[in-house]
Amino acid sequence: MTKRIGVLLSGRGSNFEALADSISAGRIPNAEIAVVVSNREGAPGIDRAHARGLATRVIPSKGLEREPYDRQVVAALHEASVDLVCLAGYMRLLSPHFVAAFPQRILNIHPSLLPSFPGLESQKQALDYGVKFAGCTVHFVDENLDAGPIVLQAVVPVEDDDTEDTLSTRILKEEHRIYSEAVKIVLAGKFKLEGRRVIQLR
Repeated sequence: MTKRIGVLLSGRGSNFEALADSISAGRIPNAEIAVVVSNREGAPGIDRAHARGLATRVIPSKGLEREPYDRQVVAALHEASVDLVCLAGYMRLLSPHFVAAFPQRILNIHPSLLPSFPGLESQKQALDYGVKFAGCTVHFVDENLDAGPIVLQAVVPVEDDDTEDTLSTRILKEEHRIYSEAVKIVLAGKFKLEGRRVIQLR
């Protein structure tokens, strides 16, 4: 049975495109993107979804409080009968109402090795702190910022001459790889939660 994915984005949607490519190539089997939702009009990711022939919704968030806005998005996702929600550069913190609507069925990709450097400009935070390794994290989403249980991580060495742009580019390549892998694991149900630990089942 084909599992249906809802993607939420605010910008360019490169992680959305990586997921769509993985589905097309069979790396995420028995899955389809049912709808792509943006909270911003003019988001390039929506144009890219249109070009792929995917269903899209733009639900502007400007001026709306978190929960009333989230109720609109949850309704759109339910209407599309999604099994999993994937955040792909979605620049909003989810409300408890949203999280409760999709328990253990919301994933996010973040460009740091959480719990280090949550929030915005993670690559700049890593460089400013002087770490020798950066990376990215796929995690389940709760109502707190970048705080849910970790599904997968990838490590990227920090080079002495790295800038925010060069480090971001190398991390993004790993983001695309592990996000698809994490979605595959979760859709197949090949995991269990023990406290905060996500245990992958073979």
